[in-house]
Amino acid sequence: MKMRRTALTASAAALVLTLAACTDSGSSGAKDTEGGAPAISHIHGVGIGPSDGKLYVATHEGIHTPDAKGDPRLVGDREDDFMGFTITGDGRFLASGHPAPGRDAPANLGLIESRDSGVSWKDRSLVGEVDFHSLEYAHDTIYGYDSTNGVLRVSEDGTRWEKRSELTALDLAVSPDDPGTVLATTESGLTRSTDGGRTFGPGAKPALAFISWPVKDALYGIDPSGGLSRSADGGKSWKRAGTVPGGAPQALTALDARRLIAATQDGVYESEDGGATFDKRLDVTSGGGH
Repeated sequence: MKMRRTALTASAAALVLTLAACTDSGSSGAKDTEGGAPAISHIHGVGIGPSDGKLYVATHEGIHTPDAKGDPRLVGDREDDFMGFTITGDGRFLASGHPAPGRDAPANLGLIESRDSGVSWKDRSLVGEVDFHSLEYAHDTIYGYDSTNGVLRVSEDGTRWEKRSELTALDLAVSPDDPGTVLATTESGLTRSTDGGRTFGPGAKPALAFISWPVKDALYGIDPSGGLSRSADGGKSWKRAGTVPGGAPQALTALDARRLIAATQDGVYESEDGGATFDKRLDVTSGGGH
């Protein structure tokens, strides 16, 4: 029993460090590798474009996608620190974060949107007021964790927002079947809301850093050491699914019950067998935190 408590404490401590790293809003800009490709670090989100099937990676230094050689290439010309990031089913990119050094813009970008796969962006709302560290789009609704004010916000149109529960979280997931069920990863464990995020229950094991819930019976979670688990009952019970290589997870997106994209301190990995095996899609130069 003593060993189990120690292990849980270590995981919780790692999650606290990850949460603390989220407050670092500095951005040094992408640096070229010896081969001329930009070196990316500090990944905040990953996704697959529904129209082109490309991998998109939201980083401290802009949105990147692999080129023909598999090297990261900047999408568009904005090297902003993209924090919260998600791709909707109809292909819209939603993001938040901070402007690149030297760019004339408010320190917090609020909600921004791209309708051309990240080439150009338009301000939607809360510019200068909010930095969303997690964004989820489900049931035609945007769920965003406002890290600036420590509150969950919800919007149906991306313009008008309802403030819901106050909390300190790293990641969010919304039930694909029930808009009222919202999960959040916190330093006290996985917390659950059954009223759309207006209230959350106490934290519970396991201590997870990132979660993703694409279909009813496939909720995935990755712990601070890279251990991947799957729940078939909405987080009430979990089974170990595998281990994401690289350690120190930075992002997780499950596209369906078997296909996953995960970012760790040394790369972006993809699994097509529910996390049993992973292939590296992109190299990451530094595991410098979320």
